[in-house]
Amino acid sequence: MSNIVDDIKREFEKSENSLVKIILINTAVFLVLLLVKIIFTLSQSSNIYSWIIDALELPASPHEFIRKPWTLITYFFTHEDIFHILFNMMFLYWFGKLIDEYLGAKRVVALYFLGGIAGGMIYMLIYNLLPFFQTQVESSTMLGASAAAFSVAVGASTLLPNYTFNLIFLGPIRIKFIALFYIILSLAQTVGPNAGGNLAHLGGALVGYIFIKLLQNGTDLGKPIYAIMNGWTGLFRRRPSMQVTYRERQVYRSTSVYSSSSTSSTIEMPDQNEIDTILDKISKSGYESLTKEEKQKLFKASQQK
Repeated sequence: MSNIVDDIKREFEKSENSLVKIILINTAVFLVLLLVKIIFTLSQSSNIYSWIIDALELPASPHEFIRKPWTLITYFFTHEDIFHILFNMMFLYWFGKLIDEYLGAKRVVALYFLGGIAGGMIYMLIYNLLPFFQTQVESSTMLGASAAAFSVAVGASTLLPNYTFNLIFLGPIRIKFIALFYIILSLAQTVGPNAGGNLAHLGGALVGYIFIKLLQNGTDLGKPIYAIMNGWTGLFRRRPSMQVTYRERQVYRSTSVYSSSSTSSTIEMPDQNEIDTILDKISKSGYESLTKEEKQKLFKASQQK
């Protein structure tokens, strides 16, 4: 058990593995809630567990949301069903790895949070505006990372539409078709028993598409998220020690600047020869053969077109 805890600590100490951290947080919340559910059910105090879930899930009712606004964030880190979290985390990992490799770890975080927030807002908005859902507003709630995962998936599909995944029984399929299939599936189920969740899927998908399109044009919607990441990380960093040099009778304070920017932000603009070399490598061996730096150089070059 101690080895598992040590492994988790090491993962959180790393600076460029945001995707793994998001998955670990979701898994930890799921396992804690599962343990709490078992304990309170056996002690015949299941109402306490219901109160905890109520404090984490996103309500459709504006009156309830005003009472607990934090649920706009907590809902997309909370799962109750094992297959729900398993599908969401696998979906997130497959597509998140592409965003991480081509755009850096911070963009994975931005897509996840913006997609989750947008999905939650669209869920509440539609439930309160469309007559079809009016009778369900007071009793409807939502939890799960589906909208956030959809944002990452559609973002990756927008960035690399012709990238292929090898699926069991189906063989190689371009990821744009995988994303399109799930969008159509969600659209078809917006009047079903999980209408709220599917509405949130579509909101997350829309954010993923817009985020990448704007990023390719030089506008990064994730800047507020990066600023929060900087501030949060700064709270847990040790203050630099003071160094005194007597000979010059001056006091120097060493400084360290934390940057949430991933490697992609420090990659220099490649020249035409580098681009040609990368494109030749793709034509011979495919996208998968590129190194992370080559992928990020290719994206840098695409922004200048």
